[in-house]
Formats: sequence, structure tokens, C-alpha cells
Amino acid sequence: MNIVVCIKQVPEIALVRVDESSGVILPAGPGGMNPFDEYAVEEAIRLKEKHGGTVTVMGCGGENAVSGLRDALALGADRAILLIDPAFDGSDGIAIGTILAAGVRKIGSVDLCLFGKNAVDTDRSVVPGATAGKLGWAQVLFVKKIETVEPGRLTVARMTEDGFDRVTTPLPSVLSVVKEINEPRLPSLKGKMKSKSAPIDRWGAADIGVDPATIGANSLVHATGVKAPPPRQRGNRLEGDPATVAAALFEKLREEKVI
Repeated sequence: MNIVVCIKQVPEIALVRVDESSGVILPAGPGGMNPFDEYAVEEAIRLKEKHGGTVTVMGCGGENAVSGLRDALALGADRAILLIDPAFDGSDGIAIGTILAAGVRKIGSVDLCLFGKNAVDTDRSVVPGATAGKLGWAQVLFVKKIETVEPGRLTVARMTEDGFDRVTTPLPSVLSVVKEINEPRLPSLKGKMKSKSAPIDRWGAADIGVDPATIGANSLVHATGVKAPPPRQRGNRLEGDPATVAAALFEKLREEKVI
């Protein structure tokens, strides 16, 4: 089974700041691999160990995305590809799906494409579905378990608000996975050393056959501004014996029409 895992380099969320005057997000260090993508990488490696094949990790971004790709190589991925081109800058989720789908097509003979359920910086969960749509593949999102692997199809458990659905999907397919699917491993010293010198392919728009008129600055969605959320209001502290606190809390909830 030949698997592609699409990963994203995200900033260190605790360090993110917004310049209110210009409405832009300030740089927040080199960042690292999106935490949810770690589960996708782990699941791909487990599938390779059990069923054979290869694992390719692919990211779209600038040179800072190399560190996340090398982290995946240290864990056991076989190949890393960085989709990098000034034409990609400013792409929205649909455009990123277009770029990643073109990269998957260029790799060729791919059976499965894995994503984390969302990126922690945008929290939109758009790109997996967009990639599947551009590829014309089946998609199953929010997968918590891959139950069976059979020739030409997978059976998976997909999380829902009420529990989970058991879904059989043909291959090739696109899956996004949730953190309940596994426990990511730590890289070995041998893996870390090997990843430092491992080659990383770099493909631009011309290499993957993407029309710049459909991506980047020509995306359908544009951010007109960014601002930090307002500070959370300080809560009220109720003091006294349990009966007094319970009565005061009841009155407060009734005032707010919660009950």
C-alpha cells in the first residue's frame, strides 16, 4: 500500500500575536508539524509495517516546512516532498487542496492519502475534503480506527456526534484522522540521524502542472483583516457556606436566564 501523508507546518500557538494596527499575524518562531498530522503519520507507518508499501510525506509552504518533513522522516516515512513556489502564497483551503491533489497525481500509484483532522492554526478542516474533491476520490473524515484493509477497499470507524459510523470506502481514498486513532511513537536516534541528510524533493507549480490563475493570490477566499479575540471577562467568585453559595449561584443563573 502506497500512502501519502499531507502535513502542515504550524506556528507555536502560544507565541502567536496580532498587530492590531496592520491586522496581520506576527511571526511566531519556526513552529513545527501540526499536532494532528502526527497521528496521520503514525497511522501510515503502522499500515506500512503491517501491509508493506511506502509512506511519502508532503507539505506545502516555505522552507520552514522542512523541519516538519524531517520529523516525519525520522519517524519512519520513506520520502519527503515540499511543494514550494511563490505562486502558492496566499492560497485558501480550496487552493491548497488543488496544489496537494496535483502533487499526489505527480507521485502516482497512490492508494491512500492521510491528513490530520484539522490544522491548529486555522481550525477549518477544509483541506482534506478539498483534496479528495480535486482528485475525484472517495473521502472519509474524522476516522478514529482503520478496522480492515482488503484488496481495493478499507473499512473504518468514523466519529460522529452520537458515536461512530462504520464505513467501507474504495481505494484510492482520502482519510482525515482524529487523535483517538493511535499513540504517535517517538523517533529513534537512528531515525533522527538518517533524516538530517535525507533528500527532500522540491516541486513548484510548473512541476505539478498547477495553473497559477486558480491558486495563491487568485484564490476565492481572502482575509481582509485579523484581530485578536477580546479578553475574557473576569468571573465572579461566590464565597460562603455551601448553602449560601448554592442559593447565590441559583439566583445568578436565573438572572442570566440559564435556568
